[in-house]
This record gives sequence, C-alpha cells and structure tokens, in this order.
Amino acid sequence: MMNTYDIGNREKRRALVMGGSIGGLLTARVLADFYEEVLVIDKDEFPGEPADRSGTPQGYHPHRFTPRGKTIVERFFPGYEEDLFKLGALSSLNKTVTNMNEYGTISGPYQRNDLKFSRALLEWVIRERVKRIPQVSFLPGHEAVQLMSTPDCKKVTGAVIRGRSSGGEETPCEADLVVDTGGRLSKLTKWLEFMGLEAPASDYLNVELGYSTRRYRVPAAKEHLVKEWDVINIAGQPAAGTFTGVLSFIENNVAEMLLYRPGGQYPPTKEDEYEKAAANLPDPVIGEILGELEPAAPPRGFRVPQLYRRHFEQMTDWPAGLLVLGDAYCIYDPIFGQGMTVAAIEAETLEACLRKQSLAPVPSPAFERSVLRGLQDVIEPAWWLNCAADLRWEGVTYSGAAPLKGIEFGRKYMSLVLKYATAEKNMKFFGLYWAVNTLTLPPGQLFHPDIVREVLSSSEEGRRLLDELLAEGSGSLDAVLVEIVPAFSETAYETV
Repeated sequence: MMNTYDIGNREKRRALVMGGSIGGLLTARVLADFYEEVLVIDKDEFPGEPADRSGTPQGYHPHRFTPRGKTIVERFFPGYEEDLFKLGALSSLNKTVTNMNEYGTISGPYQRNDLKFSRALLEWVIRERVKRIPQVSFLPGHEAVQLMSTPDCKKVTGAVIRGRSSGGEETPCEADLVVDTGGRLSKLTKWLEFMGLEAPASDYLNVELGYSTRRYRVPAAKEHLVKEWDVINIAGQPAAGTFTGVLSFIENNVAEMLLYRPGGQYPPTKEDEYEKAAANLPDPVIGEILGELEPAAPPRGFRVPQLYRRHFEQMTDWPAGLLVLGDAYCIYDPIFGQGMTVAAIEAETLEACLRKQSLAPVPSPAFERSVLRGLQDVIEPAWWLNCAADLRWEGVTYSGAAPLKGIEFGRKYMSLVLKYATAEKNMKFFGLYWAVNTLTLPPGQLFHPDIVREVLSSSEEGRRLLDELLAEGSGSLDAVLVEIVPAFSETAYETV
C-alpha cells in the first residue's frame, strides 16, 4: 500500500522530491539511503493500475531504457524486469531488428534479453517498488508553488505545498533537501527569481519536432508477428525530408507505431493521413505489417518546439539544500531514447555524491554545486550528440551563450560513421555508433584518432574532411581532434 504523508512538523532529516515520474522515483530510491524521510509530491493522483497520467503528456509515446539505463535500474531495483514480464512486457531476445537509413539496411536477430513496454507499465512497476521503501512517502494530488528559504536566500529550507483539490490551501513543508524532478513543466527558474537569484542563460536547440503514435492490437491469428519482430526502424532522411517510422511490439499483444520528424513538418494525427504516411515510408515493410493489425485508438501527437540545457551549475549564489535532476535540467530529442537513461545516470551520480559527502570528515559547504557540475558531465555528451544529429535537418538551429565546440565536425563525422557502418555492413562500427548514442560508451571511443582515420578514409567525402583536418593540425590528427572535439568527462560512464 502507498505511504501517504501528513504535512506537519518534522523531527527527522527529510528530503522532498518534487515530481513522481521515472526520474523522481529513481531519485527517491537514492535519497532513501541517506535521509530518514523522503516525501514525493506529484500533481496527479496516481492510477490504481498501469495507465497514462495527465501530468506526463508525453507518456503515451514510446519509452525505452538503453542498456546503460537498464543496468542502473536493475541495481536499484533487482528483478524489476521480472515484474514487467509478469504484466505482459515482451522480450526482444532473438527477434528480428531492422534498421534502415539513407545508406542501406542492417537486419538481424536481437541478442540481448531486453524488454519492450509502455511508459505507463514501467512507471507502475517502479512506483510499486518505491512504495515498499519504508523511508518513502507519497503526496499525490499536490504541487509545490514556492520554495522556502532562509532570510538571506542562501539555503532552501523546504517548499510551500498546495493541494490541487483543496481549494488552493497552501501549507509549508520543511525539508533539509529539495530536489526538483518536475520535468519540462518545472517552475524552478521563476522560483529562483522570486528569491532574488538570476539563473544563467540556457542553451536551446530549436527543433520544432513532432511525433505521432498509434497503437494496434495484434489479432490471435497474427501472433506470429510478435514472436518474429522486435523493432523496425526506418530512419528519416534529412536530405529528402522524410519521416522516421518505428514499429515495435510492447506488451500484451499491442504494437506501437511512431512517426517522427524535426524541422517543423509534423507527422499527421488524423487516422487516414497517418496510415497513408506509414505506408509511404521508404520501405513498405511497416505498412504491410500494419495492414494485418487492428487499430486500438486514434493517433496521438506531441510537439517539442525547443530542446534546452540549463546552466544552474554556473550560479555562484546557488542556494544550499536545493538540487535539480532530469528534464527540469535538460531535455533531449525523444527519438534517441536517452531521456530516461540520463535520469538513471543522474540518480547514480547523485548517489555517489551523497556517499562521498556522508563519508567526508567535514561535509563540503558547496555540496549542491558540486552535484550540479557532476550532472552536467552526464548531460553534456547526450546534449552534444542530440545537436549533432538534429542540426542535419533543415529548419533546426542552435542558440546558446557559447558556440557548441566541434559541432560542425561532429555532425559530418557521425553521418560518415553511420554511412561506413551501414554500407559496409561493419557491425563493429555499427555497434560502436549505437553504443555511443545510447550513452553506453563515452564519445571518446568513437572519436579516437585510429577510428576517425579509418572512417574518413572510407569515402571520398571523408577523405576531403580528413585532408582539411590534417591541414588544420599541421599533419597531426591527434592534435586537431584534441582541439576541436569536446573533452567529455568519462566519470559518468564509470560503473558504481
């Protein structure tokens, strides 16, 4: 049964988590090892079964953990995939995966025992695990409306909480640590301004992306499709402006179809137009399979005008007792499936920082800022890779306080890696490309001089780029790569 919380005076060390989605739940799991009480508040009343929530409007659309994210969540919640499996999630093991892009197609059996599931099912399973942690309580149907602080605003001491169905009554809730996991609807910047603090300028990737998802039932006579296929990914082609189409089978004989595109040309949400767009993808395989399925609901759309990266770590007057994780700090292009994995890595980073702080003879007074800087080490590679991929599309632009280091080279090079891996059916490079993009391996492994030289030597376009680099670096590729490629921290990739 869910622990519910009565706001009042507290005598124990308390942490307040503002947001009960995946990132908030993982954060609560970590904090429970260091605080006597952890209170999770969320605007929604949580459903009594796996179901979408109004507070997560993107929840209906596809969600995945990458292998890195899965490993972290398994450590936090051993056997959580068994819970998913019992509720109908599907294993990918030995099912066919097809990846098609502008350079060709790579297809073969999936060799890991990963599961496919809806966001609603995953959130349900993790929330049920967190409910069983004695230190954690939940306060659904409530929202934070303001931070509480000392008179000099140097320390956050809690938050003012308001029940959404209590006529607007506001109640102070004291806490030793407040963590904003409120996602893209976070009000943190405004709260800081109310305290007289100014947040640094954010970086923006103006993507104008849209995606539309439709679910289908698999008839009993077509269940062989579930056993045969894992995922079919037909990548959109920037030069041609085509949609990306992704079909997968998630849980309880339900198929999930996604259409996606950045650059302001949105996939349709009307049923007839949606089916036509799916049928007109560069490869007919998705359209043929959809013809054998039964639509379960009309398509649903979601649009993201901008991706952003906040820079709270730059604030010299950042108050003690306050942290921010997840989408409230940075959001990513959902097509790469990095968001939940970044949230998991951030939770693991927070855990390492809390452990170090608890073991220190004298706790660091700058603890919160050091955590924020550590989280930026997690954010930076995912953000840079997003920008390198999306800036290939017409209509996508970047605006930030500082230019993105090496992004023009990164944009060209990542495309050449994919071209080389696909055209040559080179599984070593194809695997490396996806391992870096899914945050399993640090970008430095893909930008190693030997790897760069092999990739660029494989095509005329690449050789021209290599000649340009060597001319810039006085003949030394190693030197020019150090100069133009960001020095991504590998700390965030270390296993705890």
